[in-house]
Amino acid sequence: MSNKTTVTEFVLLGFSDLREMQILHIVFFLVMYLAALLGNLLIITAVAFDNHLHSPMYFFLLNLSIVDLGSISVTLPKSMVNSVLNNKSISYYGCVTQVFLFVFFASAEMALLTIMAYDRYVAICQPLHYVTVMNRRACVQMAAGAWISGILNSAMLTGNTFALSFCGDNRVDHFFCEIPQLLKLTCSVSYLSETAAIAWTACLVLCCFVLIIMSYVKIFKTVLRILSEQCQHKAFSTCLPHLTVVSLFIFPGIIAYLKSTSGLASVLDLMVAVLYSLVPPVMNPIIYSMRNKEIKAALGKLTGWRLFTKNEMSVFLP
Repeated sequence: MSNKTTVTEFVLLGFSDLREMQILHIVFFLVMYLAALLGNLLIITAVAFDNHLHSPMYFFLLNLSIVDLGSISVTLPKSMVNSVLNNKSISYYGCVTQVFLFVFFASAEMALLTIMAYDRYVAICQPLHYVTVMNRRACVQMAAGAWISGILNSAMLTGNTFALSFCGDNRVDHFFCEIPQLLKLTCSVSYLSETAAIAWTACLVLCCFVLIIMSYVKIFKTVLRILSEQCQHKAFSTCLPHLTVVSLFIFPGIIAYLKSTSGLASVLDLMVAVLYSLVPPVMNPIIYSMRNKEIKAALGKLTGWRLFTKNEMSVFLP
């Protein structure tokens, strides 16, 4: 142990050492980051300033856009700066901060997606009670609960990870500090900590996933009993964007965090990380705006574009 030196910084190996590949990486990440910023800021502005969007569904969508902005801002700017400067280092405390914030936003997003599934369940299965159940106070409390649960989960996982000792190898085979990759570098006997972290993450993800599935099973049963095809279409049109967003976020995240820390090749690790950390923040605004006439109309007013349809707006909300 006397020959081992304590790690004071980590090296993010990223995608490639070739300068040409680094430039390609910068361009790709910059396009993704600007797309995420533009899309989510438009959603936030539209929901905040359009009175037609002051409803529970869009309130939670606003929170989701804020989470997406925070999540992608934690990882991409540092990676792009490192590539521009050709410097791959990140300080120990910088890595701690990055892990904490990323897990915080990811946990809050998981909670918000679960709440949004519940919102759709109440709107479709209990429409007469929707205004009472999803009142302003209840929505604020649920949103606050999502943010607080994110903080608590992130504090637990981050503290558990960095309570371990890092010495010797400090090369993180990734473009940002990710817990499974950091666990590979610890010189502590990490089996108990690793098992606890994986079990806790698995429990949270499984609980949220089960709640989402239960909500949609009841939703689909209710929708299939509706005789009108037009009403069925409206109901499915409000559910499909959320299901798509859930799939984009949960399944790659499960692969990344619930796999063995030595089970997948580094290239596949990077691809999975890109899927769950970059794609949802970019695609969520597109998915929600493409199939939602109210969002299209609000964005049309906001930007002055004639691209968005001006047909009569309708959404399956009481």
